[in-house]
Amino acid sequence: MRVFLTGASGFIGSRILTELLAAGHQVTGLARSESSAQALNRAGADVHRGTLDDPDTLAAGAERADAVIHTAFDHDFHRFVENCEKDRRVIHALGQALKGSDRPLIITSGTGIGDDGAMAIAQEHQFKAGNHNPRVATEIEGNALFAEGVNVQVVRLPQVHDTRRQGLITLYIQHAIEKGVVACIGEGDNRWSAAHVSDVAALYRRVLEDGERGKRYHAVAEEGVPLRQIAEIVARKLSLPLIALPPSEAEAHFGWFAIFAGLNLRASSAWTRQQLGWHPTGPGLLEDLEHMDYAQLESSR
Repeated sequence: MRVFLTGASGFIGSRILTELLAAGHQVTGLARSESSAQALNRAGADVHRGTLDDPDTLAAGAERADAVIHTAFDHDFHRFVENCEKDRRVIHALGQALKGSDRPLIITSGTGIGDDGAMAIAQEHQFKAGNHNPRVATEIEGNALFAEGVNVQVVRLPQVHDTRRQGLITLYIQHAIEKGVVACIGEGDNRWSAAHVSDVAALYRRVLEDGERGKRYHAVAEEGVPLRQIAEIVARKLSLPLIALPPSEAEAHFGWFAIFAGLNLRASSAWTRQQLGWHPTGPGLLEDLEHMDYAQLESSR
């Protein structure tokens, strides 16, 4: 299958690229720079030049593909709402290019969108258009395209990790270094779901090959790792004090990150595993945090 992959040179996309090529698929990767284009060529992919800021530049890549996997996202969280809207526009452009065919459009969302506000754990079948998370714009657009006949499928991500990056936790660690202290809101009882990047890449391939129209899949290996345990490892590795903040002080301490720091982001992947035979085997989040090289991070203190 010829796959158009956005985010192909990114943290997750580069692993998906490797996974797809190893399975015999042909991949055309989106490149926004010459260095990204060269990296894709070296990896064995074709290159399509374009940018998320001009969604029409992505349409030709989608038109020539048998399937599209969209993982690119602008991770400037200071502009999170604007970047979620940008993602909606990109998905719309990709969907228009695929309209009238059965070619799959696999888009990327977050497991938090599977929390309907009443359940203790996010699940694949749950979706609430009024979800407070701005990333809901991704799935609202996906639903609209699906209603127009586009073969939309969704992969929802938890904290995706290895020993270099850990999703929102990377930002949490950087914040701790800047502040000189590791903080939890209250006792840090909130939990975040997680998965190793290699398992996440394997799930995207399974969705590509065996996914169903309109379905949502959770790339979750661990349903909920307590933030307190994450914070304890980070504090020990950075030799920083660990403190408990009352909720009233969270915004003053964390700034924009406060909207994430206190969230419960538990999520199940039971249905995904049953449907696709996906069985994560990679290291756990705490194991990767234990084995991460903090020296480079500490040098910025």
